[in-house]
Amino acid sequence: MGSLFPDDAEYVQAEQRVGLLRQQLERHNQLYYVEARPEITDREYDRLMQELVGLEHRFPELQTTDSPSQKVGGEPIRGFVQAAHQVPMLSIDNLFAEQELEEWDQGLRKSLDTEQLEYSIEYKIDGVALALIYERGVLVRAVTRGNGMVGDDVTANARVIEGIPLRLLTKNAPEVLEIRGEVLILNEEFAKLQATQIQEGEEPFRNPRNAAAGALKLLDPRLARQRRLRFLAHGVGQVSGVSWSTWSEFLQQIRELGLPTTPNVRFAVGFTGLQQACAELIAGVPELPFEVDGLVIKLNSLPQRNMLGATSKSPRWVRAWKWERYEAETRVLRIVVQVGRTGTLTPVAELEPVEIAGTTVSRASLHNRDELQRLGVRIGDLVVVEKAGKIIPHVLRVNEAGRTGAEQFYEFPSNCPECGTAVVQDENGVYVRCPNPACPAQLRETLIWFASRPCMNIDGLGEKLIELLLKASLVDGIPAIFRLAEKRDQLKNLERMGEKSVDRLLAGIEESRKQPLWRLLAGLNIRHVGQTVARTLEQAFGTLSAIIEQTEESLGAVHEIGPVIAQSVYQFFRSDYGQRLAAELAALGLNTGQPLAPRDTSSPRVFEGQTIVVTGTMVRFTREQIEQLIRDLGGKASGSVSKRTSLVVAGDAAGSKRTKAEELGVRIVTEDEFLQLAGKPV
Repeated sequence: MGSLFPDDAEYVQAEQRVGLLRQQLERHNQLYYVEARPEITDREYDRLMQELVGLEHRFPELQTTDSPSQKVGGEPIRGFVQAAHQVPMLSIDNLFAEQELEEWDQGLRKSLDTEQLEYSIEYKIDGVALALIYERGVLVRAVTRGNGMVGDDVTANARVIEGIPLRLLTKNAPEVLEIRGEVLILNEEFAKLQATQIQEGEEPFRNPRNAAAGALKLLDPRLARQRRLRFLAHGVGQVSGVSWSTWSEFLQQIRELGLPTTPNVRFAVGFTGLQQACAELIAGVPELPFEVDGLVIKLNSLPQRNMLGATSKSPRWVRAWKWERYEAETRVLRIVVQVGRTGTLTPVAELEPVEIAGTTVSRASLHNRDELQRLGVRIGDLVVVEKAGKIIPHVLRVNEAGRTGAEQFYEFPSNCPECGTAVVQDENGVYVRCPNPACPAQLRETLIWFASRPCMNIDGLGEKLIELLLKASLVDGIPAIFRLAEKRDQLKNLERMGEKSVDRLLAGIEESRKQPLWRLLAGLNIRHVGQTVARTLEQAFGTLSAIIEQTEESLGAVHEIGPVIAQSVYQFFRSDYGQRLAAELAALGLNTGQPLAPRDTSSPRVFEGQTIVVTGTMVRFTREQIEQLIRDLGGKASGSVSKRTSLVVAGDAAGSKRTKAEELGVRIVTEDEFLQLAGKPV
């Protein structure tokens, strides 16, 4: 046993080292589970953890219940006790059709007497509901949903779940903060678990949810830890000492506190925006690493939620748009590769036709090379195919017990199957791409995307017609679409293209010239630039020419753009292809935006050359308004704190960013102090 005397030099040295290791491990947990951008390998992380465990074992006086080492696993417990929910965990009413969704939207607008509402839309994870209660920043209790009023206290098992911090990343924690979310198992871990169960002659779990539920009820936390459970936050219960005005603020703050949230949350204004956001999330279902069974749609405004209240069973301000799950087993006949509009090579399994949810499925995406390897799919394998919500089928897992030995390994191509160009893998990414912008497959998919409803919405120009135009050599790129009026006679000679069809097409093309700049940007096939980013770019710079003139640094300084998107936009418009395309489209009379209103030059640029971070909940202004003021006064609004940060504006319940600023000695000011510095009235 270590020294019992705190003044002992060895003890003091160990105490300092333990404190540093805990800070490092908590930071790496935040980067891995919350921000999805790890900086070290799993092996390096394990070394840090082993060193911490060794020091705490040698000096037991240094052990604390909130140490990262305590997630390794505790002693078995005798049983579970029940705990009451201070705020009931109500159920959510379900919707199953778009008409029901529209009727709900109409009812809310009528009740709130407003023309349109802002919604948050997130995936409904098919997991096990769990409430985490933090008191002054320390996890003190974890309770299952139970009957909504009373659940099981599963704190011992929750403490070993990956991604659940034992202490929140803040020195100013609220008195009480109850975070609600889902416990789940990633598909990859579930496949491993099933394979192990089959090998050991056990009855395998039917689905990941059952495996997660069973793990939470294990009496030995060390066994529960072996299931590799995850937690994703999506709700809030009892709260004391902190408040928010919108759901988006809540999600941002709890991420800063170290809690992982449901990924890819969308925010939309109005019913049309809600429809588009739902469509985007549904399209992304096959690429998720976990199971979902619908979408959860909530009002973003918390005051509006309070006005609507709840029935005895469920809140009025939230609905679950659910879909049923359908599975079937079939055999893989062959594996082919498709080339997408950004050059991505996507492996696709061609299957023995099987009926799922009333339709015949003969193809299913395998997503990318890494996923193909993870699943271990071979030609001839029996696989379980799922069609979630009667949407896109995807392969869930391989039935390895059904192998005969005749199955064949599939070798992923090293050259593009469409143009023969050597493929490349994204740096630090999973996607393999064809780098040739003239690749026929990329051209076809780019034109289809450009003309689609989310982009230029060209009436009459669908996928089949684009294929006919390419086959007849009437188009060779985006600009050629706007020269089709010169080829009217050739258009009339195409299959199923009469006078009326040609008139409709040309009218649709002419009308599309007026589409706003953000739609044009979204359609140009710039990596990482979809509708949301395109709108942000238009709002920040006004015109296409202004965007082209930006540096990587000025692009990255825009709120919600960041370095990855900035690099992609900058490189696109610095390439020969991007410059030529932009010039041609401008010459063809497309809407390339409007210059921004002149900035108020009467205000001194008091923040010239300064990098300022805004964090926490503001009172007088939104965070976005303060960041715009920073830019107006010559400063850069950043989303992260570093040694180069000049100033941090900290509102109520500021989290990890304030803590890091304190550690680095960065000046911290309140909202009122910032306004005084900016020369604005308080």
